[in-house]
Amino acid sequence: MDINDFIISKADIINEALTIYLPAKEEKPKALHQAMGYSVLAGGKRLRPVLTLMVANLLFKKKEEEVLPAAIAIELIHNYSLIHDDLPCMDDDDYRRGKLTNHKVFGEGIAVLAGDALLTYAFELITQLEGDFTPKQVIKVTKEVAKGAGHQGMIGGQGADIVAEGETVSEDELEYIHNHKTGALLKTAVRVGAILGGANNEELTALTTYAHNIGLSFQIIDDILDIVGDEEKLGKDVGSDIDRDKATFPAIYGLEESKRMAKDKIQEAKKILSIFGDDAEPLIELADYIVDREY
Repeated sequence: MDINDFIISKADIINEALTIYLPAKEEKPKALHQAMGYSVLAGGKRLRPVLTLMVANLLFKKKEEEVLPAAIAIELIHNYSLIHDDLPCMDDDDYRRGKLTNHKVFGEGIAVLAGDALLTYAFELITQLEGDFTPKQVIKVTKEVAKGAGHQGMIGGQGADIVAEGETVSEDELEYIHNHKTGALLKTAVRVGAILGGANNEELTALTTYAHNIGLSFQIIDDILDIVGDEEKLGKDVGSDIDRDKATFPAIYGLEESKRMAKDKIQEAKKILSIFGDDAEPLIELADYIVDREY
């Protein structure tokens, strides 16, 4: 199996669903709906919703259309975070995925509201889960998403990241930032797929460990690409972490040690999947994809 083709095929499913779930750009309030669609439909790997589909479908044989509302909800939350990250009061970025950032096109006020709207709409979508899911599963998914996106997850990591700018941070603090800022929503994507798939405790624990390791590796690679990445492939300026004096793995450990640490985390992620046998092969290949990616 070619993992790149596999991810693209699953991303196509996500992209088609996004065009259905997102409000029409001509629907009032037009500016808000256009801003929402502008960022969400600008492209991207769709890695988080793809992970949700992969875990639910490949390991537990759930139908994709049944899981899609939850997968799309996670992608909307990811995009809301990017819109807000790019704002002048945050990372102050002009480009995202090769296009002007949301606030550069629609203004800061609409950009903030577009992010807010995507976040709240995500939870509306979770209520649309159908099929043979129990109310308990839907409640667990709602709690999982709220925790992964909130003060104990992504937002908590972003807050710690802002406070750490220009400061000397410990190794533990750096790992906390990375595990939460990026890793939390990746972990949520995996756990939501597992919950909807009916995973038992052993399976959920293994998948959570897998997600923790690929999440940390993903952010380490992001740190590395901010130094050595190709701006055209990344679709944004490189060097922004250095300019803002952010806490990163290369800043503390250096490039080569950071690369080694990312690969070690991927090996740990792959090893824990042994309980699933051959069914886990796509998740194993995706782990390799994360550490080998160029954008």
